[in-house]
Amino acid sequence: MKNILIINGHQKYQSARGILNQTIMDEMIHLLSENYEIKTTIIQEGYEIEEEKQKFKWADVVIFQTPIFWFSVPGLLKTYMDEVYAYGLFFEGSKEYGRGGLFKDKKYMFSVTWNAPENAFNDPLQFFEGKSLDEVILHLHKIHEFIGMKPLKSFACYDVITNPNIEQFKANLQQHLNELFELS
Repeated sequence: MKNILIINGHQKYQSARGILNQTIMDEMIHLLSENYEIKTTIIQEGYEIEEEKQKFKWADVVIFQTPIFWFSVPGLLKTYMDEVYAYGLFFEGSKEYGRGGLFKDKKYMFSVTWNAPENAFNDPLQFFEGKSLDEVILHLHKIHEFIGMKPLKSFACYDVITNPNIEQFKANLQQHLNELFELS
């Protein structure tokens, strides 16, 4: 793993300006750029479809830095996936549904921001009924399994509006990335 594409999937709304997602993305770049080649895309700023396809071909790892809005990614990030994940480059037909992915040598990671508190997960008495973060975003994992990619451990910042602790989020991110990548 030497080439990393980081995609900021934030979509600006009146109540969500994207400062935290950009801060987390900037911190990733800071932590990873000494040992890895980094390319980035900020969905909100626009993108060229063919250029994004080339970035995916180049990347060994794709990191999605995105808020979770209504239990999924923002609409612009979903549109990006619809436009960029092309038949013949990302996947092809297969005798077994979902096994025609062409990016089998690539990995991905979700780094997500939630306003949900961390205790809403993994506890059967809480909102997500005992489901883990990755179970709640299973649909996002299935998209990437469909194109052949392998998951790296997901990262999350919780309670980001009610209790924004930016320094703790950054420290948690550094620890998470240290577990997955060789950082100096």
